[in-house]
Amino acid sequence: MAVVLPASAQAPSLRALAQIEPGRWQLRDMDDGTSRSMCVTDPRTLLQLRHATAGSCSRFVIEDAPRLSTVHYTCAGAGHGRTSITIETPRLIRITTQGLAGGLPFETRIEARRTGSCGTT
Repeated sequence: MAVVLPASAQAPSLRALAQIEPGRWQLRDMDDGTSRSMCVTDPRTLLQLRHATAGSCSRFVIEDAPRLSTVHYTCAGAGHGRTSITIETPRLIRITTQGLAGGLPFETRIEARRTGSCGTT
């Protein structure tokens, strides 16, 4: 069953995302090796990494399995993407995302590891 909701609305609980532990996460691009740290209080933010600041977005759930969530999203005037999050453990996940941002295509593979609570580095 697929559900389309604005990103700002209460999105359905995705089984894979429910396993992700909140806290500080290190995101490493598996293609170029760059990394960044971010505080994850709501795992749904990991679905739109390239459109994190986009205003009005809608989401379409493609797959909702215990270890894999796939969502297509569209952000009015900003682009769209398709993101899959695979759960290795509640502290290690893999994110693949592709789409269009700023008129240009993107494709990114990320390995994310929980490194602690949001108050620590």
